[in-house]
Amino acid sequence: MKNLIKILTMAFIGGVMVSCEKDEDQAIINETAAGKISSDKTVLVLNELTANDAVINFTWTKPTFNIAVVPSQEIEFGIKGDGFKKSASVDFPNDVTSGPVTHAAMNAAMFSIGATPDVVNEIEARLKTSVGSAAFYSNVIALKVTPYTPNPDLVYPKINVPGSYAGAAGYANWTPANSPNLFSPEKNDKYRGFIWINTVSGPEDGKYKFSINQDWAGNKGDDGTNSGKLKLDGADIKAPAAGTYYIKVDWAANTYSSVPANFGIIGDATPTGWNSDTDFVYNPATKTFVINSIMLNSSGFFKFRANDGWTLKFQPKKTDETLISGKSVQAYFNAEDTVDGDPGYKVSETGNYKIELDLHNSAYYKLTITKL
Repeated sequence: MKNLIKILTMAFIGGVMVSCEKDEDQAIINETAAGKISSDKTVLVLNELTANDAVINFTWTKPTFNIAVVPSQEIEFGIKGDGFKKSASVDFPNDVTSGPVTHAAMNAAMFSIGATPDVVNEIEARLKTSVGSAAFYSNVIALKVTPYTPNPDLVYPKINVPGSYAGAAGYANWTPANSPNLFSPEKNDKYRGFIWINTVSGPEDGKYKFSINQDWAGNKGDDGTNSGKLKLDGADIKAPAAGTYYIKVDWAANTYSSVPANFGIIGDATPTGWNSDTDFVYNPATKTFVINSIMLNSSGFFKFRANDGWTLKFQPKKTDETLISGKSVQAYFNAEDTVDGDPGYKVSETGNYKIELDLHNSAYYKLTITKL
C-alpha cells in the first residue's frame, strides 16, 4: 500500500513538474531585441510572364531572445490598414537573413489577402518569427503592389472527369490527365463544373468517372445504386442524353449530382426578344460555347439561360452589365449564389457580335463578346 501511495505521489509530482515546466517555458521566452526588415524596392508590378523570377529581395536582422531557441521565420503580407487580420506569408529557412520572393509567390499572396488585380494596392509587410505558438514581429514596411489576375487553373483544387465522351469534347478518352475538370472555388473538397457530351447512342458512349491528381489512383464511380453516391473504383456513370451537364461532387461525402444545362441567349436586345433563345454551340477546338454571329441592339438587355427556362442562368456583376467588345469579363452563375438581384447584359453599340462562353473552370467563368 505504501509503495502504491509512493508511486501515485511521484506520478502527481511528475505531472505538476511537466505542467510547470511548460508554463515556465512560455513565461521565460522573452524577445530582447526585435527583428528588423527592409527591401530593395517598394513598388512592384507583377508579371505572369516572369512568374518564376524574383520581383523583390528582403533583408532582415533576426530578433534575439533571452534563451536559446530555434525559431521559424516568414514574411507576412497584409492590406494596409487591415492590421494583418487577413494575411499571407512566404516561408524562409531559419538559417537565412535575406531572400527573394518571385512574381508568382507574391501574386499568390496578394490573391490570398484580397488585393485587387491590375491596380496599385497599398500593402504592408513584416517579418514574423515563431517560437512554438508564440509569434514575434518586426517593423512594418510599406509596398505598392500591382498584381495580375491569377490563372484559376493553377490556384484552385480540382478533380478530373475522364470518360468516353472526352475525345469529342477536345480532350482524350478515358485519360485523367487530359480531361475536363471540376474545380473547388471555396477550396473545401466540394467540386463543380460543366462537361459536354456529344452522344450517348452507343452502349459505351457518354460514360465518365471522377479521378484526382490526373491519375486513376483513388478514382471514384457510382456505387451501383444510381442514386448519386460514389465509391472507390465504382461503376461508370452514363449520361441519359447528349448535351451539357452541370456536375457537383462532394469528394469527402462521396456524393455527386448531374443536371442538364444547355445554354442560350435571350432578351429584348436579340432578334427574337424574350420569346425564344438562340442556342450556344460547343466548339471542341477552343473548348468553349460559341454563338458565331448574332445581332444585338444597344437599347435592350440579354441574359444567358439554360434549358429554355430560368432556373439556371449566367449574369453579370453590376459593373459588368455593359460589355466592351473584345474584353473578357467574369460571368456569374445564379445556382452558385454569386449574383445579387437579377441583372442582365447589354452592349453599347448595335451590331453583329460573336459571343464566347468559357465554362471550363467554375472558379472563373469567362464571357467574351466581340463586334464583327
